[in-house]
Amino acid sequence: MERIDIHPTHSSGNYRLRCGRPLPFGATLIAGGVNFSIYSSHATSCTLVLFKRHQPEPVAEILFPEEFRIGNVWSMIVFDLDYENLEYGYRMDGPVDFQQGHWFNPQKILMDPYAKIIGGRDVWGIEPDWSNAYQHRARLAFDDFDWGNDRPLEIPPEDQIIYEMHVRGFTQHPSSGVKETHRGTFAAVRDKIPYLKQLGVNAIELMPIFEFDEFENSRCHPETNELLLNYWGYSTVGFFAPKAGYAATGKYGMQVDELKSLVKDLHKNGIEVILDVVFNHTAEGNENGPYISFRGIDNKTYYMLTPEGYYFNFSGCGNTLNCNHPIVRNIVLDCLRYWVSEYHIDGFRFDLASILGRDPWGAPLANPPLLETLAFDPILAKCKLIAEAWDAGGLYQVGSFPAYGRWAEWNGKYRDDIRQFLKGDAGKVGAMAQCLQGSPDLYASAGRGPATSINFITAHDGFTLADLVSYNGKHNAANGEYNSDGSNDNESWNCGAEGWTEDPSINALRQRQIRNAIAMLMVSQGVPMLLMGDELGRSQHGNNNTYCHDNELNWLDWDLLKTNQDLFHFVSHCLHFRQAHPVLRNRYHFQNRDYVGSGYADISWHGTQAWQADWSEASRTLAFMLCGKHAKQGSVTDNYIYVAMNMYWDTQWFEVPALPASLKWHVSVNTGSPFDHFAIGVEPELEHQHGLLMRDHSVAILVGR
Repeated sequence: MERIDIHPTHSSGNYRLRCGRPLPFGATLIAGGVNFSIYSSHATSCTLVLFKRHQPEPVAEILFPEEFRIGNVWSMIVFDLDYENLEYGYRMDGPVDFQQGHWFNPQKILMDPYAKIIGGRDVWGIEPDWSNAYQHRARLAFDDFDWGNDRPLEIPPEDQIIYEMHVRGFTQHPSSGVKETHRGTFAAVRDKIPYLKQLGVNAIELMPIFEFDEFENSRCHPETNELLLNYWGYSTVGFFAPKAGYAATGKYGMQVDELKSLVKDLHKNGIEVILDVVFNHTAEGNENGPYISFRGIDNKTYYMLTPEGYYFNFSGCGNTLNCNHPIVRNIVLDCLRYWVSEYHIDGFRFDLASILGRDPWGAPLANPPLLETLAFDPILAKCKLIAEAWDAGGLYQVGSFPAYGRWAEWNGKYRDDIRQFLKGDAGKVGAMAQCLQGSPDLYASAGRGPATSINFITAHDGFTLADLVSYNGKHNAANGEYNSDGSNDNESWNCGAEGWTEDPSINALRQRQIRNAIAMLMVSQGVPMLLMGDELGRSQHGNNNTYCHDNELNWLDWDLLKTNQDLFHFVSHCLHFRQAHPVLRNRYHFQNRDYVGSGYADISWHGTQAWQADWSEASRTLAFMLCGKHAKQGSVTDNYIYVAMNMYWDTQWFEVPALPASLKWHVSVNTGSPFDHFAIGVEPELEHQHGLLMRDHSVAILVGR
């Protein structure tokens, strides 16, 4: 019997139509046609606008018949479309009342919020035709990719080592060695998978890859006339579409398959993919921003507005998405489900996530519906959910983010405490001990394990690790804002000279400090995150806010792999050392006692004298020992591990705790030695088993076996 639901009932010009299905929202391929569905609670009419790909003028405009509206949803099937060459948008009519939050303008063509592919910015850096009435064009995606047996990896969180990466910056530099047409793309990241494996990471966190406009707020530097762009991409145009400009095949509309191929190959090599997602605001900006999508579809629903009709700006970017409105909550949930199911994404890091817990008037909610919904969603059940637990409106929730047993946090307190201890500040030994244990002071009382803490010393926002030890202050003049932008609270130390120097003693100290930071990060409980290029000594010349630079300030110079080869090998050693020792990757917090009968506590604290840590205000030394018998991987227990940290400006003798009679200490890492690390499993015995001499600003890691 022939199906009757594929027969048209209406027509408009040459187009045959039928009342559509209201769900799912967006444009969906069905038998014989395309189902278009869009929501607006305040619009009075809706018109579908159809284009041929790349054509400036529409080929048809079809007003939704009133009978095609169900509740607040317009849905319509259009038959016999050339959907491979189709672009579409909407015109919405309705009230215009600024104070009431209504911005309807039927002259504007609006992008579908559920668009799976967005055209108009197909190649990175090509300035658009600003006279084009429809800049960001919705297209249809075809979910026909052959995944084979691929699925998200579900690596236990405590076993992760994350590498934060900008897709373009990772391979855009001419030294990257990838095909010239592939530089700065998903395809080029595929070429670098062997490098990531050699380094030792098992997760990459991609800075925003949802479609954004690099020309948003673009401007010329007032003194150099250099073009400054929206390089980082923290300003979403479309939540469901991968950025075409990050695909070598973007000009052909193949960005979906290119990104899926990258994810598939990363999974084959044991590397997870975490996306940095921006749901706190959109690219439509404040009252002076453009109409792209939400503003013209249903401004009052999608944005948080003051009683006067202005945009709340808890994001610092002009507007704030109304995330705890049920409709907006659903689009966030639909988006994440789509990326997990269609792209096999392993996790998400939520930019300025505290905004997601604010009510429509900006007040923090005790039980935010969106955060709870994401935590308990069945499709996202195995997904990593990571919060940047603060926002630009002053809400700071590190340690108190509503977690529901699921959310991890970028631990900003860890970053600050480690930096202060690293540069030798007084009174930081106690805080350092908490950092090394996975911050139980923040998380244990709430029943949240060490993997709640995403430990990082550097991230895209701030100094690189090389700059952290080379600059006391920010040097952001290249941003064209007269050094007024970027944080002033860097907790950095230039080791004796500001910026580049030929002084060998200062350069040697900086190299030790970089290694000290990496060693501390990799022996801390929790989840370590490494910033792209820190393993190679990448510098941004003291700029701690490189958001606007598409140039060598942000691109990874792969020649550093030759000039700083020793640093790369050290970092790689520390990452692999962590992977080799389950005692460094505990699922639960230490109990600071012996609960397996080994004769040693799971963790014990020491100073320059064994068993006697110096917790005084003046102390700048700390050591600890981990008993491997408390950490099982299957039926096998781990070694003992001892870590000594001397942040004094003088050499110190550290007495090492005695091991059981049959065991000896072996040296894995000593940043104060010319030979700063030794291969795993064949480390040399410590020369004096009862102690070691630690030079100033150095870290040592010993293995007892």
